[in-house]
Amino acid sequence: MDELIDILDSQGNLTGKTAMKSEAHKNGWYHQSVHVWFYTENGQILLQQRAANKDTHPLLWDVSVAGHIGAGEDMLDSAVREVQEEIGLKIDSNDLEKIGVFKSFHKHSESLIDNEFNHVFLCKLKVPLHKLTRQESEVNDLALMPLITFAQETWGMANLKKYVRHSLDYYKTITTEIKKRL
Repeated sequence: MDELIDILDSQGNLTGKTAMKSEAHKNGWYHQSVHVWFYTENGQILLQQRAANKDTHPLLWDVSVAGHIGAGEDMLDSAVREVQEEIGLKIDSNDLEKIGVFKSFHKHSESLIDNEFNHVFLCKLKVPLHKLTRQESEVNDLALMPLITFAQETWGMANLKKYVRHSLDYYKTITTEIKKRL
């Protein structure tokens, strides 16, 4: 789905310009997204398998919920909206803990250059997996995985064909910050 988004400079600052997401991707313009990682009290992490029709990383496992921040949209409001849309869960912005901003610059093709600043949040999952409703256009499947297994598979990038590629620092931060909360 195309949407109007804010354009950033190379340092992640708002420029005052907006563009459609497709135009930003075509031109490699910097923009922002939210990533929400859900975890359970017993040390599991919620993973999302991306839908087969996605332009990037189809059917790979990734962050619990992610999406672009709309033009002029509050970051927390964006995160709450994306959670509701992608997994059918109503949360409050107070449930979210921001743990950082990560640069993610990928040239997928000549016409798809994704230069994002990912605002990353953690949120405790308080409902069982079967209570979540996936948005079929975005999400192929949802699964809970022990945090230790997730760390083993992502820190060494041992399973590149299974997960969306993020930096080692990104994956280490996610697992370390969740572990602190258990």
